Amino acid sequence: MRIPRPRSLAGQLFAVQAVLIAVVVAGCALFAYFTAGEQAEETARRQATAVATSVADAPYVARAVRAEDPTKLLQPWTERVRKDAGVAFVVVMDTDKTRYTHTNPSAIGKKYLGHIGPALRGEVFHETHRGTLGPSVRVVAPVRDGGKVVALVSSGITVETISGGLRRQMLSLIAVAAAALALGGLGTYVINARLRRHTHGMNAAELSRLHDYHQAALHAVREGLLLLDGRRAVALINDGARELLGLTGDAVGRPVADLGLPAPLTGALLSPAPRVDELHLTADRVIVVNTAPVDDGEQRGTMVTLRDHTELQALSGELDSVRGFAEALRSQAHEAANRLHTVVSLIELGRADEAVEFATAELELAQALTDRVVGAVGEPVLAALLLGKAAQANEYGVELTLTEDSGIDDGLLPGWLPARDLVTVLGNLIDNAIDAAAGGRPAGEPGRVVVTVRATDGELLLRVADSGPGVDPGRTEEIFRRGWTTKAAGPTVHGRGLGLAIVRQTVRRHGGTVTLERAPEGGAAFAVRLPLRTELPA
Repeated sequence: MRIPRPRSLAGQLFAVQAVLIAVVVAGCALFAYFTAGEQAEETARRQATAVATSVADAPYVARAVRAEDPTKLLQPWTERVRKDAGVAFVVVMDTDKTRYTHTNPSAIGKKYLGHIGPALRGEVFHETHRGTLGPSVRVVAPVRDGGKVVALVSSGITVETISGGLRRQMLSLIAVAAAALALGGLGTYVINARLRRHTHGMNAAELSRLHDYHQAALHAVREGLLLLDGRRAVALINDGARELLGLTGDAVGRPVADLGLPAPLTGALLSPAPRVDELHLTADRVIVVNTAPVDDGEQRGTMVTLRDHTELQALSGELDSVRGFAEALRSQAHEAANRLHTVVSLIELGRADEAVEFATAELELAQALTDRVVGAVGEPVLAALLLGKAAQANEYGVELTLTEDSGIDDGLLPGWLPARDLVTVLGNLIDNAIDAAAGGRPAGEPGRVVVTVRATDGELLLRVADSGPGVDPGRTEEIFRRGWTTKAAGPTVHGRGLGLAIVRQTVRRHGGTVTLERAPEGGAAFAVRLPLRTELPA
């Protein structure tokens, strides 16, 4: 047997609201019924009282009851009063209950069915009593003559007449109640139909389960997830996005412009156009940003995904360096083969002395550079980087030299300053310097790159100067922004203008500074200063 699926949330709400409306309408109808009944009886009592007292107070009645035939005088008159007043009967009787008048002429002369005690004492009273016309609401009033009660007047309206009027009122009330129930049900159906579309017909348990899954998935995803509403305020953010963007506190409800993010990243998040795999920099990370509008014919918001690209960017830079080293080694191997052939050819020609001189000259030049770097830079990672970059520079006709005052002992760098970050900073600066020197040298003259690596006075100085065209001083701040580059193509172009931006990001993360000035060689000189303290910077 197929287990019935629980009613959807919209269906449950519709049923509850329909029952609630029915109960409210029924309650109002019952209240109106009893209220209307009481009001109808009270109205009938007042009407009967007015008729009875008016007839009893009429001087004509007091004179007529003293006549030889009161009925002849009073019956036509009371019938006219009864019809004009709209009551069921007007009875004039003697103090012993003998009727002088009645709606039914056959009842004249007979005894009145009801109580008259209070009226004999001069009081006007009312009661509900069964008479010849059936149950009725009646009022009995005394007729006085000279202060003495000489007769009684009873006027009343039958309960059937009152009930008939009440039934007519109740039919109208039922019609109004039915209309209210129908309109309430229709409005509830329309509202719940809309709710059913928004909840996709799911019941409360399914919605609760979906919310739990949503929360679990939101916080389990390592990538950053950010949802912006139509006002470009944060509607939803997971833990990964908080970490990648460096946000603290409750970011939900805050406009993107107030999050304190870098201007390019803020512009990308505020843009209505979708963004695909854009690289952006925060204070200490490189992130990949993807945005997609959320709309159904009108702009509802923006879905943003963030991926950490910091490690990948560093590895990409190292891979580019390794690729450059491989190219330099390939070129050197080819050059070495040419030189070996030259030495062999000189020996075959019987010029052994010239062959030895040629070979030793090349060895001395290469060995001198190696000895200079190894002697000045005791840190093996930096020494290897400088030797590789020197070979790479030579490949492009650029002379890379190390200044005489350079020097850094092995083990001097603190443990919290990773060698990878030093490679990122110095490698990017040297790559940019090689590009500038290779592209800006006059014909026939080698370009020059001068590197200073020095650790003194608790500070690590990395300085790279080139003989290129230099940088406009007015663009000093601009060159450190993501995407800035002066190269359309070149031997070491990579990262699409991220090199200098990553350099500044890395330096700031370690509490250092990077400055730009004019180099004595004519080009640009970048100087990075990192504090060599023993503790990790806060």
